[in-house]
Amino acid sequence: MLHNLNPELTPHSLRHTHTSLLAEAGVALEQIMDRLGHSDDQITKNVFLHVTKEMKKEASQKFSQLMRSLD
Repeated sequence: MLHNLNPELTPHSLRHTHTSLLAEAGVALEQIMDRLGHSDDQITKNVFLHVTKEMKKEASQKFSQLMRSLD
């Protein structure tokens, strides 16, 4: 399966993807920091954690559910 990877991908881009997928899966920041070897959460937050399309969709759905529950 790895033979199908884009040869232009760098280890750094794979690290970013891995981190985003962990966040999308709901893994706690502390656990992500541990996996990356970070002791400062600002590095993890500012450099590696990006809001994915799935995370945006989930936030929208949660807000919609909240608004429906107020009726």
